[in-house]
Amino acid sequence: MLQCWRALTLFLLVSAASVFAASSLSFENSAIVRTVDLGGSLVHVTTTFAAKALEPKASAYTITLPEDEIQRTSWLEVKIKGQQQPLTVKYGGAPADGKFYNLDVQLPNPVEVDSTVNIVLETIQTHATYPWPERAAQQDEQSLKYNTTLFVLSPYKTNVQRTKVKSPSPEVRSYTTPKDVDAFTLESPVTKSGATITYGPYNNLPVSATNEWVTKNQQLIGIHYKYDYPVLELTQVKRVAEISHWGANLNIQDDIVLYNAGPELKGHFSRLEHQTQSFYKRAAAHVIPALSLHLPAGIHDVYYYDLVGNVSTSRLRAAPSVPKNSRSNQYSVMELRPRYPLLGGWNYTFTLGWDSPLADSASYDASTGKYIVQVPIMTDVPGSVVNECEVKIILPEGATDVEHVLPFPAVSTEESTHITYLDTLGRPVITFKYKNLTTKHAKPIYVSYKVPSSAHLRKPVAVATALLGLFVFGMFARRVDLTLHKKTA
Repeated sequence: MLQCWRALTLFLLVSAASVFAASSLSFENSAIVRTVDLGGSLVHVTTTFAAKALEPKASAYTITLPEDEIQRTSWLEVKIKGQQQPLTVKYGGAPADGKFYNLDVQLPNPVEVDSTVNIVLETIQTHATYPWPERAAQQDEQSLKYNTTLFVLSPYKTNVQRTKVKSPSPEVRSYTTPKDVDAFTLESPVTKSGATITYGPYNNLPVSATNEWVTKNQQLIGIHYKYDYPVLELTQVKRVAEISHWGANLNIQDDIVLYNAGPELKGHFSRLEHQTQSFYKRAAAHVIPALSLHLPAGIHDVYYYDLVGNVSTSRLRAAPSVPKNSRSNQYSVMELRPRYPLLGGWNYTFTLGWDSPLADSASYDASTGKYIVQVPIMTDVPGSVVNECEVKIILPEGATDVEHVLPFPAVSTEESTHITYLDTLGRPVITFKYKNLTTKHAKPIYVSYKVPSSAHLRKPVAVATALLGLFVFGMFARRVDLTLHKKTA
């Protein structure tokens, strides 16, 4: 699995003419079908390559992605159709001055000559849509635009390919009709059926992953569609997870900046208009009145406040704790209602936190003497993208041999020390930073560490020392006479 493409700068620009010449003999695409599921902040793209081997023991397949698609892809996974295990993907470089990149996919089993393998590429694109019109009145509908390339590039010949763009609503305002594609199709270059727009089929495409072919034939297509849901962005999330052995507790606190990325409000906000829309249950799609979050089971002492103070317009349905190895999908539900409805272009900053039993997230490995704690990277807000995320894990004081396992690479990792009340030397802290996270990234970080027996005694010793010091100070203070003149009998 690959993520955070914007943070990766390891692409090697090399001349690849000879590479293409060799790779184009390995496979031939019997068919390529790309399906684009449009949304708000997230766009899901699934591309299926029916590849026929042209040489014996073909074990590597190359996928080509345009530069603009790479820039907005936050999650990528390649599988064999019908299988669950993701395949290994490596960067294959790019031709000099080329605006596309190659991904080399290692197949689980070599493919014999004339045999076909179906390879499925799944990606999630972020910030790929934008509101159009850019401004809307409080009672107006919401429409978005999405642009992509017409042809799926490939270093192999392709017999037939088509692209299906699925809108969440059949009310498609407009879509692009391709030009100068008569060489690849005798049919209509684009058709619309309900909420689905189909480009193709396009037949007998040569090797298209070349600068010459892209310059001559590639073109952009755009879809303008109605979207009946808010466009959510979490511009910043700062998560602090504090592990306490004394209290057998895991405290998680999120500082969140929520942004409505829909069309900006045109004119002034009317509370009367909003109340009227809510009463008749026809609120505008670009207004965020509330959110529903799935929080872990077994949580307690949940708090929610913003810059003004505690926000009481929320509701929690807490679920009891479940065993760590249980496959239960049980979770707590937090119905979070901001202090004010969030319209397009508006921000809302708030803090959400909770406590949970440490036993729900931690285990002890007697063979190594290490504790293992899992900390979720983020709380999933359905349909949203997290632009910037910081996860700070505060370990118990005295923790040593600290190691961590990440579900996917972080943009940066830092180590520091955190000092709070009753601490002596401070607590180890690991901070991870991420960008452009989606629902696919809502996975846990595993942290392992040792806590010596002496570390457990630090707090009682510190408290006892402080009390003893106060007692000794009081004892001497009572024996000190600061008066200048003593009274005589």
